[in-house]
Amino acid sequence: QVQLVESGGGLVQAGESLRLSCAASGRTLSLYRMGWFRQPPGKEREFVAGIKWSGDRWSGEDTVYADSVKGRFTISRDNTKNTMYLQLNTLSPEDTAVYFCAGRTTYGSFYSAQGYAYWGQGTQVTVSS
Repeated sequence: QVQLVESGGGLVQAGESLRLSCAASGRTLSLYRMGWFRQPPGKEREFVAGIKWSGDRWSGEDTVYADSVKGRFTISRDNTKNTMYLQLNTLSPEDTAVYFCAGRTTYGSFYSAQGYAYWGQGTQVTVSS
């Protein structure tokens, strides 16, 4: 089992920044890929960004992003702390959502939530105009 705990959400104004963290514990060596998803109010959960983890030996890109956040958000990880980060810059009200981190123990698309076996509880990001 893997446990994921997000932190770092909050209320900010448009144009400001936040950094979200996702601390992983348990059988973290079983993880292949990690991702960030978000669920805006009244909408479906959507992919934000993904990153390869320790089990992934695929030769493709290390990180991937949704078009809506490319150039504004940056995903990264600290292997020594088993922690994943999402730096959110130039935030807009459209970024308001609950942000979830997720982990998967198999290869497959970063983009589909169905492939992720482990989820955090979510952290709220609210951007005021």
